[in-house]
Amino acid sequence: MLAQRTLTNSIKASGIGVHGGRKTTIKLLPAPEDTGIIFQRVDCDPVVEITATVENVGATALATTLVNGDIQISTVEHILSAFAGLGIDNAYIQINDMEVPIMDGSANPFVFLIQSAGIKEQKSVKKFIKILKPISIEDESGARASLKPYDGFKVSYILDYDHPVHKKQPSKATIDFNSTTFLKEISRARTFGFMSDVDALKKQNLALGASEKNAIAIGDDEILNEDGLRSDDEFVKHKILDVIGDLYLLKHNLIGAFEGYKSGHKHNNLLLRKLLENPDTWEVITADKGNQFISYIDPVINPSSG
Repeated sequence: MLAQRTLTNSIKASGIGVHGGRKTTIKLLPAPEDTGIIFQRVDCDPVVEITATVENVGATALATTLVNGDIQISTVEHILSAFAGLGIDNAYIQINDMEVPIMDGSANPFVFLIQSAGIKEQKSVKKFIKILKPISIEDESGARASLKPYDGFKVSYILDYDHPVHKKQPSKATIDFNSTTFLKEISRARTFGFMSDVDALKKQNLALGASEKNAIAIGDDEILNEDGLRSDDEFVKHKILDVIGDLYLLKHNLIGAFEGYKSGHKHNNLLLRKLLENPDTWEVITADKGNQFISYIDPVINPSSG
């Protein structure tokens, strides 16, 4: 049996919000079986909880934002990608601001936090969302996203930017999801942005915390970060990282294949909403012994033991 997972211990970290530019503290805590991932705005009185689900997604323009009435938590996709990649089903995330800190722009710092806290298996069997029939969305720009049946979890993505820097780098990638590829190939891929857009964003009080420390800065014809890229395909790998985080808003890991072309957070959410509106296209299954579609790293009950 493949069991549900939570954290062994709680753990705390601080960082800067990429848009608000404010220092934010988050604390990750264990949660009971079948809880899911729940954000808690501890700066609110009383504390406001927002469950990480498709139905709670609000704005998707620059990041995925969760809402509960007037309260929101934005930029949740990177930490959700880390939870998905490590197979964490249940956790509380306490946060004292409206934005998850950007850290280095990837999911790697959150992977480190989770592994440092320890990964604990629980008694209940792990559940998955299995895709039964193909489903897709496309908008007027030609951007599209789709899900189709597949015995495992695979993400394919194609970038299409008319920019000299992007034309020098790979625009396509396909990842068959398992612990090795997520940790070594996906989790370290950073978000990216065009310097030509920064001034306009800052006039809208956005990207106030953005810097070369937490994003790949793209100039007119070159990458401005002193150390360059972490891999030649870091751009497209980061889009896959975002997809994994957004798909985890189904509350369970996915058994199926995702394909995206020029798609973003908006398209990912539209696709998931369409999926939920068509219950004949999916089912919830459990991972009994001999029926394990995805491999995860082994749990670490006591991280201090090495």
